[in-house]
Amino acid sequence: MKTYDIFVIGGGINGCGIARDAAGRGYSVGLAEMNDLASGTSSWSTKLIHGGLRYLEHYEFSLVRHALMEREVLWKIAPHIIRPLRFILPHHDGLRPKWLLRTGLFLYDHIGGRRKLKATTKVDLTGPLGAPLKSEYTTGFEYSDARVDDARLVVLNARSAEAKGADIMVRSRLVAARREAGLWQLTLRDEATGKESRAAARFLVNTGGPWVDIILRGAMGRNEAHHIRLVQGSHIVTRKLYDHDRAYIFQNSDGRIIFTIPYEDDFTLIGTTDRDYEGDPAAAAITDEETDYLVAAASEYFARPVTRDDIVWSFSGVRPLFDDGASKAQEATRDYVLRTEGDKDGPGLLNCFGGKITTYRVLAEDAMEKIGSAIGRKGESWTGGAALPGGDFPVDGIAGLEEALARQAPELAKATIRRLVRAYGTDAAAFARAGGLGEDFGHGLFAAEVDFLIEREWAQSADDILWRRSKLGLRFSPAEAERLAKYVEKATERQRAAA
Repeated sequence: MKTYDIFVIGGGINGCGIARDAAGRGYSVGLAEMNDLASGTSSWSTKLIHGGLRYLEHYEFSLVRHALMEREVLWKIAPHIIRPLRFILPHHDGLRPKWLLRTGLFLYDHIGGRRKLKATTKVDLTGPLGAPLKSEYTTGFEYSDARVDDARLVVLNARSAEAKGADIMVRSRLVAARREAGLWQLTLRDEATGKESRAAARFLVNTGGPWVDIILRGAMGRNEAHHIRLVQGSHIVTRKLYDHDRAYIFQNSDGRIIFTIPYEDDFTLIGTTDRDYEGDPAAAAITDEETDYLVAAASEYFARPVTRDDIVWSFSGVRPLFDDGASKAQEATRDYVLRTEGDKDGPGLLNCFGGKITTYRVLAEDAMEKIGSAIGRKGESWTGGAALPGGDFPVDGIAGLEEALARQAPELAKATIRRLVRAYGTDAAAFARAGGLGEDFGHGLFAAEVDFLIEREWAQSADDILWRRSKLGLRFSPAEAERLAKYVEKATERQRAAA
């Protein structure tokens, strides 16, 4: 039985971020995720690194400032999966006045230490940037945030943690956690085999996301635990609605906003909704009401109405917001809350409630301050200056990597080269190996990449690859997905046998 300094429950962005930070400071770290990495809330976001413009209206200035400050930090350490994105905010005569929009965007530009991202400008919507919109929208504003491949951000943090010595255990469920003899005694169950194992830890971190209270009630026997408010956010993905590369942020008459974002080259992402949710977080699915809301909200602005026939995919996730008593789901704080338990004679526990993907790194730093106070400090803050795997190149170096990969693997289509570089950065060259790319599963996915994902990124199913390590599920037919599934099953069986 192995004893760790720190054991993390939950393989979402917060759990993997804490594991990375802790391992890099010299702590021994274990992490257990009951499903695949990023299989919960962390892969169901709006795919943005942003300050949260609308949170200014709720006076969450500290949250917005911290998030704005993180944009360029994260862009620098992961320029392959995080890239700047310009947002167009059309002025709507019946909603927020122009002076209010200008004031909010002025704050957005100046309170977060923006350096490389472009500043807000006024935009003429009678030209090409307004062509998809109704003619009544003639002016607006354009500002900067960034897009992110959310699930890959999680996996890259896990890879970095492992490289620093952490043990990452996927499909490993925490069955029980008990304080005994000054340590946490943990029982874990392998979800594939049913086999149970034991581990011990000086400090336990609960980053279960929507399951954080369930972990407290189940594995720890804390039946009274109720700290989070579950809020469902749903998105639809449609066929490409316009040709330019900007996103839109649309105001709605109910005071909320939605985004429309160019997505995976040939699609448009529209979201999100906010509604209270009850039940199993894993069972969340978009409702007819939410679909109608998103279609109607987008159609209020686009000259050609969006219809259900345009939708090619939808997804829903449950956000675990700290229950602050807010009356409306959209008013509940998006900031995180970290609470520690334990005394000097017993092992400590940190519970993580809420949070945004944009602020995961500073959440991890705050968590390490609390953990260090409990078990002794090691190392200093380091994650803001160290590239994530594949991100060791300048923020303006994407084109150069694409050119190099095209020379190395001229048989690859331009779209495949673009996808590989934007998913793996400098690691993309590993797929263009001397022995060839191997079996072609279609749509630019070859066995070399699949093997890499199984061997280096904990992928164990076709869904892990098609919907989290990539979004090729948007393009794969059922027959193609089945062929991939058979290959992955055999490859993972060989891997288990070798282990």
